[in-house]
Amino acid sequence: MKQAIENRVLDFIGEHHIFTLAVSRENQPWCATCYYVYLEDLNLFVFTSDHDTKHIADVVKSGNYYAAGAIALETRMTGKIRGLQFAGFMRELAGNDLKTGKKAYLRAFPVARLAKLHLWGLEPEIMKMTDNRLGFGKKLIWRRNNQ
Repeated sequence: MKQAIENRVLDFIGEHHIFTLAVSRENQPWCATCYYVYLEDLNLFVFTSDHDTKHIADVVKSGNYYAAGAIALETRMTGKIRGLQFAGFMRELAGNDLKTGKKAYLRAFPVARLAKLHLWGLEPEIMKMTDNRLGFGKKLIWRRNNQ
């Protein structure tokens, strides 16, 4: 049975538009900051990145498409700390996913019409949100296969 993603997690994702992407090649990690849109129906973070960027080149050259991401609310107030970490497989978008992703991405970031878009998607297998508003260190965990 597929586990539903809590609305608090979906709301947090929708309140933000930048995530940090983490990849690894030959045990050498690399992070990149990416603008994203989230397609709830597909459970897919959509972002754009050229093939010659280090993070995309590392993924393609290594064949390791398993990546992680993080979204953080920047605050110094402990009681308001919120953040999301997630991991899953990424892929370059094609077909209907490309069409849907491009439409959503350009709606969110109209200036991107001026650039050549190379759209990628990251489909989380796990998401963990920390929300201190619910109690110090409170975690909301979602797993695709409810494991």
